[in-house]
Amino acid sequence: MYGKAFAPEYQGALTGLSVNASLADVLAAGTERLRAAEREGSAAEAARSGLAVAEAHRRLGNVAEADRAWKASYRAARSAGDTAAMAWALWSGGTLARQRGALALSWRLLSLAAELGERGGDVVARGYSLAGLAETGRIQGDYEAVGALHEQLLAEARRRGEARHTVWALEGIAQMHRNNGSYDSAYALFAEAAGIAERADDRRGHAWALRGLADILSARDKDTDRALELLSEAEAACREMRLAGALAYNHKMRGNVLYRAARWAEARDLYEQALAEFREMGEPRGEALARLGLVKSLARLGRDREETAADLASLARDLERIGLRHSRRMVLAAYEELGVGHRAAGPEAGR
Repeated sequence: MYGKAFAPEYQGALTGLSVNASLADVLAAGTERLRAAEREGSAAEAARSGLAVAEAHRRLGNVAEADRAWKASYRAARSAGDTAAMAWALWSGGTLARQRGALALSWRLLSLAAELGERGGDVVARGYSLAGLAETGRIQGDYEAVGALHEQLLAEARRRGEARHTVWALEGIAQMHRNNGSYDSAYALFAEAAGIAERADDRRGHAWALRGLADILSARDKDTDRALELLSEAEAACREMRLAGALAYNHKMRGNVLYRAARWAEARDLYEQALAEFREMGEPRGEALARLGLVKSLARLGRDREETAADLASLARDLERIGLRHSRRMVLAAYEELGVGHRAAGPEAGR
């Protein structure tokens, strides 16, 4: 039903790059081809190769370079009159904005990308842009608003037999089920995603699916050993492909698994590692989640209750500012879990 996974963001002369190519290799090839296109005066090819450069930088955590690259790709596409390439550049910019915590900007860029993708007749650009909108809403915790969009995109991806996009949609739906406490359905969806990704040779999607399975094995089944095994398998793929963001989230999840197993000192060390990784790549959502885990671990290790409460209040304010409602609810739950008083955590703190 599904063919081998491919990376539609690798375009023009770079279409032969594998979805599993090392990001260092993608960056090198994309930069070389971009310079050649600029020398040749080919704006269309500069836009397409510049997209790969932007995406490699983004996934490597090089935020400033990624920002410059997607904007240059958009300018080149506009100069060439290539509407579809403009859509892809805006998709990259919107994805970067979400990664940086600029959710309103992400929504604007991805909405425009979806519109241009449809106008330019690029169904994949439109689909990826709508998927970006769905993911932006999902990480904000607005499941009711984007749940139907996830299901729509899953159905479209299944019809096209597009493995990578199917895996993404399954993982997004699974995460919403997991966050709502529906562990069994979430596990089934993550397992389906893992199977499709493995058969399609989508190592990135497979690594994310393994992370989801590990989370549920830990939270539902208390199977710490198996959860850590899956995370180790996923980490190997992340390191080989140099997926900085996925690796940081893997480390954060390993911290979660260890925390649930009451191995708080080990969890603290993993949260500190993930926090440094998120800060290096300018990823405020991941940073906040790692901070939360670190605060909880330190509290379990005997940290002063007043200091814990103050840190939780600071986290709640930061998450309110970013607009991450589900993550903020996790902070409020931590007050109860740790038995510390609320500290000016925002309008919902006393509820």
